[in-house]
Amino acid sequence: MTHQDFPGWHGTTIIGVKKGGKVVIAGDGQVSLGQTVIKGTARKVRKLSPGGFDVIAGFAGSTADAFTLLERLETKLEATPGQLARASVELAKDWRTDKYLQKLEAMLIVTDGRDLLVITGAGDVLEPENDVAAIGSGGNYALAAARGMMDSDRDAEAVARDAMQIAADICVYTNGNLTVETISE
Repeated sequence: MTHQDFPGWHGTTIIGVKKGGKVVIAGDGQVSLGQTVIKGTARKVRKLSPGGFDVIAGFAGSTADAFTLLERLETKLEATPGQLARASVELAKDWRTDKYLQKLEAMLIVTDGRDLLVITGAGDVLEPENDVAAIGSGGNYALAAARGMMDSDRDAEAVARDAMQIAADICVYTNGNLTVETISE
């Protein structure tokens, strides 16, 4: 099968919601190849503890690429304990300039409870407006749904879960099998 014939991996929706002193990152479990669901229970949200400081990370894109980036992020966090923003900027710099890392196809949402950041291969480290970030196939659906719920009395986890359910109802590359991790500010 040539590269042009490969139907492409699809799938995932990751959302980060910061509300009421808590930050939640939730991700669905679907991995698709073309129009076929290959796996419905993938775990794309992880808790890391580099240098004794807890960080939650969710990823969309190639799993192997995301794990490479998560390992690099852990190394950066060990060098700058408790400084997620600084470690994220250092990772983004490396990702943008290193010839090996430039080929990696993934995006990350990370939080330490204070900062909620999106890290991209274009060298971006973005702090989202309205305390909601979303990436992946159903990211825009989840983002819109969550932003619509931020003024409600729902807590961060309820907003994230409900937004992911809406995304799963709309996006064929997103399912309702969630991994949810929470961290306090």
